[in-house]
Amino acid sequence: MADRKAILRSFAKHWLKPLVLIALVLPLVWITVQWVLLLTGQPNDLGFEPVAATHHFLGQTAIRILLISLAITPFRDLTKWGPVMKVRRRIGLAAFWYALLHLTAYFGADLFFSLPKLWEDIVERTYITFGMAALALLIPLAVTSFDSMIRRLGALRWKRLHMLVYPIAILAVTHHFFAEKGLQPGPLVHAGILALLLGYRVWKAVETRANRPASA
Repeated sequence: MADRKAILRSFAKHWLKPLVLIALVLPLVWITVQWVLLLTGQPNDLGFEPVAATHHFLGQTAIRILLISLAITPFRDLTKWGPVMKVRRRIGLAAFWYALLHLTAYFGADLFFSLPKLWEDIVERTYITFGMAALALLIPLAVTSFDSMIRRLGALRWKRLHMLVYPIAILAVTHHFFAEKGLQPGPLVHAGILALLLGYRVWKAVETRANRPASA
């Protein structure tokens, strides 16, 4: 048991952050490689609509990473392995960057960087409205995901601000649901995972309140 704890401490100290960083960068590496293959006339996995495939991939990657960030706390609670919390902010930041890349691919390749067309889509297309709302709410979380900002805001205000991640996740999953044509399994899987993660937090909050000693 002592050896196992020592191994886990060593892993958390030396390997956890680098391995998580590599895992977060891998989707970007994959999509970049696919475009290199496409532009050099090699077989690739982007299909007949490479632009659409690219921003769909980036958007789904952002949602999945966001869900992983929400899974960190339940994982910590179930495994009692505290060091995993050290990578939660890094994972959340990655979700923001993939969401921004998703928007950039759509804004550039589909709309040719036309702000009037973007605004028209935000107003007229429900799934774009949800997606832009999620990204807009992610910005203050990304900006304040650094130790200096935590100190400036104070731990309590920072924690309250970052509770925005819950409506953000709901908006992102809803965006994906409406973006797909017909009833597709991907958005349903994401919605099911999100429901479990939010349900866990509700159960935990109820249990904590029930176990709280009554005031005299």
